[in-house]
Amino acid sequence: MSTWLPSASRPALVARQQMYRSIREYFYARSVLEVETPLLSQAPVADPNITPMQAGSRWLHTSPEYAMKRMLCAGYGDIYQICKVFRDGEAGRRHNPEFTMLEWYRMGWTHRQLMDEVAELLQLLLAERFSELPCLHLSYAQAFTQYAQLDVHHCSDQVIAQHGQQLAGADLALERDGWLDVIMSHQIEPALPRNTLIFIDEFPASQAALAQVVSNQGGVQVAQRFEVFFNGMELANGYQELTDAEQQLQRFQHELQGTERPHDAHLIAALEHGLPDCAGVALGLDRVLLHLLDAEHIAQVVSFDWSRA
Repeated sequence: MSTWLPSASRPALVARQQMYRSIREYFYARSVLEVETPLLSQAPVADPNITPMQAGSRWLHTSPEYAMKRMLCAGYGDIYQICKVFRDGEAGRRHNPEFTMLEWYRMGWTHRQLMDEVAELLQLLLAERFSELPCLHLSYAQAFTQYAQLDVHHCSDQVIAQHGQQLAGADLALERDGWLDVIMSHQIEPALPRNTLIFIDEFPASQAALAQVVSNQGGVQVAQRFEVFFNGMELANGYQELTDAEQQLQRFQHELQGTERPHDAHLIAALEHGLPDCAGVALGLDRVLLHLLDAEHIAQVVSFDWSRA
């Protein structure tokens, strides 16, 4: 097929239009304000697992999170945004370096309340193909025990690395969290029940990112963070948001060690002003469309995939 042609069919774009309309109607009915934030920012994401793209002296955002949190600190209340985001990396069946994200924040909510709303919205968006979508909630430790036979919070780094190497078939230079990601993607995600929204929470504290850290019932430090999986694919990532500016700065400094990336000083200043207690989540809309349309490749649901852009 000629590379000048769009990659998605017209019916796929009609389905995308309807999905956006459903999202906007859903949040309008709940008095959640739609906002826009810049695609370019003075500082990139600090997450070492995400590679940002630089455009001149600025960075294309990998998520609208930092700017939206500044709006929360300014008193805008419950907000959401549908936008393009950019992450450098290999394009493939599930990945496009430019993709569409829905991100929203709820004031005064816990991340568990937000999980219920994520389930409700996904059930609405996928209803045309899946009339009933049950939910299953697992802790990170439960998922590793059930599907990888590992006591993840107590086994050694060596055991984790050996297990990951067996799955990856290579001796990669990864630390503990890197090997945990390998085990999650190679063994746990494919084994999760089909046609079920799987919510996994209580991630290791080392994977907290911008989430709060607490002690669970077993006295283990865990992140108040959740991910949503559906038919072997991650769809969403949510947090009980960290509100402490000093802790956030320390995390930025730790995550940016060895890089020349600056931290987002605007976000730290906003957190010093005060972020209300809130929960937030980011949902990949292209992947939702993959499931809704029973598509095999992300190129089938975006107007122009990376090879045609």
